[in-house]
Amino acid sequence: MAVVSTMILRSMRLTGEKARGATLDTNEQTELLAELNTFMDACANERLLCYQITQDSVAIAASTGPLTVGPGATFNITRPTRLVDPCFVRDASGYDSPLKIIEMESYGSLRLKSVGYTYPTHIAYDYGYSATSTATLYLYPLASGGLTLFINSWKQLGNFSTLTQTVMLPPGYQLFIESNFAIHTAAGVVTVSPELAKMAKESKAAIKGLNAPQATPIMQFDTGIASGSRRSSILTGP
Repeated sequence: MAVVSTMILRSMRLTGEKARGATLDTNEQTELLAELNTFMDACANERLLCYQITQDSVAIAASTGPLTVGPGATFNITRPTRLVDPCFVRDASGYDSPLKIIEMESYGSLRLKSVGYTYPTHIAYDYGYSATSTATLYLYPLASGGLTLFINSWKQLGNFSTLTQTVMLPPGYQLFIESNFAIHTAAGVVTVSPELAKMAKESKAAIKGLNAPQATPIMQFDTGIASGSRRSSILTGP
């Protein structure tokens, strides 16, 4: 658990701009909170800095068209940075039907988007960003009955509203934020020490290593059993 102002001051101490026990004046408070949120916005675009995949759902009626997604939108959640598998729809009987995530270019090439099945088979996300922080989801084809849509998306680190805000961070994230934000604010102002550069690099690498997707082993036939000399997966065949 950390206080935003304390994290900023620690970053300033790492660059030598602030001594221990120092405080931020009014101008520094405004400027550095804005700078910290700029830094956090950039972090949200790095998959290996996102510490969690979250699942959200919303009920959709038959023939529901594009869904706005974001704060206060039809799909009232934080605007997703990116959709990831699995996304699916669920009917009233609890039956789940998977959705294939496609790019907007592929969605745009579909000529008749409302041709109907009970269940959509594809979902597209425009990744747009409106003045209200909303984007849009598109289902293909439109559902012919009421369903519940489930999406999985990157969990963003998020921004900070005030300097007095107390935040809960996963292990290792506070050091990552403080050391890397220190380098961010030092650009064009002070020279970064080798010790700080090493701390920032290693703390970021540790988080990325922890968040990296783990490969799932796929069982294979022994070479002597598989046809010819090729190895074959028991899931996908030769």
